[in-house]
Amino acid sequence: MKTIIGVRFKKTGKIYYFDPNGLEIEKGMPVIVETAMGDEYGETVIANKEIEEEKLTNPLKNVIRIATDKDKKMYQEYKAKEDKAMKKCEEKIKKHGLEMKLIDCEYKFDGSKLIFYFTADGRIDFRELVKDLAAIFKTRIELRQIGVRDEVKRIGGNGMCGRELCCCTFLGNFETVSIKMAKEQNISLNPSKISGNCGRLMCCLKYEQEVYEEKLKRLPKIGAIVKCEEGTGEVCGIETLKEIIKVKLTDGEDTFYRRYKLEDIEIIKDAEEDENNLDVESQEDLEELEKLEKLEEIDSKNNSDDI
Repeated sequence: MKTIIGVRFKKTGKIYYFDPNGLEIEKGMPVIVETAMGDEYGETVIANKEIEEEKLTNPLKNVIRIATDKDKKMYQEYKAKEDKAMKKCEEKIKKHGLEMKLIDCEYKFDGSKLIFYFTADGRIDFRELVKDLAAIFKTRIELRQIGVRDEVKRIGGNGMCGRELCCCTFLGNFETVSIKMAKEQNISLNPSKISGNCGRLMCCLKYEQEVYEEKLKRLPKIGAIVKCEEGTGEVCGIETLKEIIKVKLTDGEDTFYRRYKLEDIEIIKDAEEDENNLDVESQEDLEELEKLEKLEEIDSKNNSDDI
């Protein structure tokens, strides 16, 4: 077993594990920790806790100290300077005519580095911009290109459900989402209905996916032949969460439909599922869905953890 604490650096950021280094640290305490990018100021969200070492994917870095009043004051002072830094950087971007969109900036807690976050199509030569910014702010400058999901997370907003975006309130990690999830959940494969503010597939498609996968293992597929109380018929609809099967039956020339619980039918012959078949309304929708899938693959490959 290994003793850890969980630290978060941003309000809705990912929780990282650190070795408390012999310190008793309570939830809510600010701490200074060692990271790949130098010393960082964060808030403890998980107090001292023992977990199995097998659950740790990387060696733990150490907590340096519980943040002092001096650390807190320094952190707050540099936080207050970030708005001015943003405006000055935007001026310099216009001056150099760079095709990039500035999203956010942040000082390290001790002012030893100033990081600017931006989005752009392709690579940007910002060497001259960095020189100008270093001369103005008298500290190390880093420009970091981020994805569209991170951009929306920093900007904020409301989703189509009317609530504040998940990534801005509680979602710490961006997990890979697929068109298959929407298909298995019987959601309309309309790109505008399954895409979020960031233009990617909605993160909430992932929330219930495990439940759907577990239930779909037991349920027959559309087109399966089943035996029920009124004879043998073909499955033409499924209510996955309720485990209700809609069956098409024939009696001579008459066709009628009945709904049955899963336990009231017997699967005689299940249907083969074509995973590549997407039921869409137009060729434009199909092309847009294929584009979303490719973007998900790219985002997944580019997702890195540098703490």
